This record gives sequence, structure tokens and C-alpha cells, in this order.
Amino acid sequence: MVLDRIFHALADPTRRAMLKSLTSGERKIGELASPFSMSFAAVSKHVRVLEQAGLIHRRVEGRAHFCQLNPDPLAAADEWLRFYESCWSKRLDALEDALRAEDASQSHEK
Repeated sequence: MVLDRIFHALADPTRRAMLKSLTSGERKIGELASPFSMSFAAVSKHVRVLEQAGLIHRRVEGRAHFCQLNPDPLAAADEWLRFYESCWSKRLDALEDALRAEDASQSHEK
């Protein structure tokens, strides 16, 4: 399932940092790796997971691999989250109402 791959890719803080880096433009894999103390092989695995989720595109020029953000799959994740947002929003609204009612009753008791 597409959403499974997207959320799996987003579950890792290194991959989220890589995606954030790509918001300002295309980067070589080495540039994506520079903030992290990990092997090039480990970075390549992270890039592969992002690619499989469709979150990035890789372009190869000679020996250089360039990565570019593809935000389109994030729209599917956002749509899924928005569907459930109403559930937690209603619960938070109910909690807020309950807390206000409790505060009001305590004010009247004083």
C-alpha cells in the first residue's frame, strides 16, 4: 500500500531531515549525507526508502546522483490524516468544554 510506504519513510528522523533539506532544492546524495555520521551505504538505504515511497526522484549524471523532493505523495498522507482529524478535534473540543465547565463551577463555589 502506498500510504504504508510513505508513513514508513516518514517514521525515521534521518529521512525526515533529508526531505526537509530537499525542500530548498535538489541535492547530491553526498550533500544529503553530510549532516549525519553514517556510511554512504547507510545513506543510500535511506534514499532508497524515500524513492520507494515516491517522496524523492533520483537523477544520475555520470557518477553523481541528484535527489529532488516529490511532494505529491505527501498529499495522500495529508488526506488520510485530515479524515481522522475530525475525530480528535471533536474529542479535544469536548475536553475543552469539560474543562471550562469545571472552571466555571469552581468559580461559583468560591
